[in-house]
Amino acid sequence: QVQLVESGGGLVQAGGSLRLSCAVSGRTFSSAAMGWFRQAPGKEREFVATIGWSGGSTVYSDSVKGRFTISRDKAKNTVYLQMNSLKPEDTAVYYCTAGSLLSRRVTAYDYWGQGIQVTVSS
Repeated sequence: QVQLVESGGGLVQAGGSLRLSCAVSGRTFSSAAMGWFRQAPGKEREFVATIGWSGGSTVYSDSVKGRFTISRDKAKNTVYLQMNSLKPEDTAVYYCTAGSLLSRRVTAYDYWGQGIQVTVSS
């Protein structure tokens, strides 16, 4: 089992920044990829970014590319999502996730955090 706990969400004005953290514990060696997804009210969960745990390869959705940065600190077993130039449409519950391969698909990930709210005011 892998446990994921998100932190760092909150309310920010448009144009501002937030950094989300995801503390990873448990059988971390079984997860080759870590990702962030988000879900706005009434919408499906959507891919944001993913990173390879070992090599650090990254993939981003087009909607956040150039504004968000995913990173990981292997010594701290933590994954980060630095979010800059935030827009009201970034408002959603953000989920940290762990899986066996880099993917944009929800179904590719085995473990999920409880989610954390990010609200961007206009």
